[in-house]
Amino acid sequence: MIRAGLVGFGLAGRVFHAPLLASVDGFELVSVVERGTSLAAERYPGIQTCHSFAEMLADASLDLIVIATPNETHFSMAMTALEAGKNLVIDKPMAIQSAEIVELASLARACGRLAVPFHNRRWDGDFLTIAKLIHEGSLGRLVHLESRMDRWNPGEPRKPWKNDPRQGGLLVDLGTHLVDQALVLFGKPLGVGAEIDRERDGEGANDSFTVRLRYDSLRVHLAANMLSSIPGSRYSLRGTKGSFRKHGIDPQEAALDKVTRIDSPGWGHEPIEEWGRLHIEVEGGMDTEQVETLPGDYRHFYAQLREAIEGRSAPPVTPAEAWRVARILEWAHQSAEERREIPCEWSGEPA
Repeated sequence: MIRAGLVGFGLAGRVFHAPLLASVDGFELVSVVERGTSLAAERYPGIQTCHSFAEMLADASLDLIVIATPNETHFSMAMTALEAGKNLVIDKPMAIQSAEIVELASLARACGRLAVPFHNRRWDGDFLTIAKLIHEGSLGRLVHLESRMDRWNPGEPRKPWKNDPRQGGLLVDLGTHLVDQALVLFGKPLGVGAEIDRERDGEGANDSFTVRLRYDSLRVHLAANMLSSIPGSRYSLRGTKGSFRKHGIDPQEAALDKVTRIDSPGWGHEPIEEWGRLHIEVEGGMDTEQVETLPGDYRHFYAQLREAIEGRSAPPVTPAEAWRVARILEWAHQSAEERREIPCEWSGEPA
């Protein structure tokens, strides 16, 4: 068994990491760091509650540390855990600055340990579905993709740290997912343009963005905001044969919030009313059909991580991939400030 310790039991730790670790064979969730509460022990009887990170790191039996704390703490905690000889999962973002990711990758390599960013939305059902459509050429030559995660939350964030500009705002929060998905589909873009704003009342972190990625014959628009009481489509794709549009959001997060482990045989399946629609040109006109959403499953992340820790597979996500995401977000900030497209100069990537 791979003995795991989880640092933090907020949304990321409670909803994502703890249930997934409890659901994937080969992992044992041993302890959780909670400074003033013991909520994990209530949900997972027999688990140990540590009241400090140092207390957890002192447990030599732990093979894996999962860092699910506020963004600004990821780099320093990950460096400390690597120095203690632990394998790591680091909730997104792996670090706020791309230079910090280079340092983490270098230390992990020197220590002979894994430092794996948690980019779980590669296993969203709707993302897997559009990837399949693109791979099969259902839309012909793809010319435009829009990927949005719009929400309605006009008030203050439930977690005050999310309103702290030093934590990166919505761009680093949801933007990390959207950029990572685009890189998985299309690779490195040629240029980045962006608008990044604060739309809600009062001061605080950015809460709205549009990032534009330019490829040779393709344009990708990524966007999110907190003032969409009527959300737009999650994905909109256009190609030389037709279009695809998908509303709604992958159901796994909402489902994970209600369980301590995954037992449902229908996990990740989406109801038919949420399926996207494909509009393609056929002889005699246009044809419209519903496209069944492939089932998503975040357990694949930890299953592949288990194989990587045991030396039988590559890790599910690499520091180099997290670095590319961070660079694009840095270029997005530069673009918004300078009001111009920033050419992508891909140098300095960690090994």
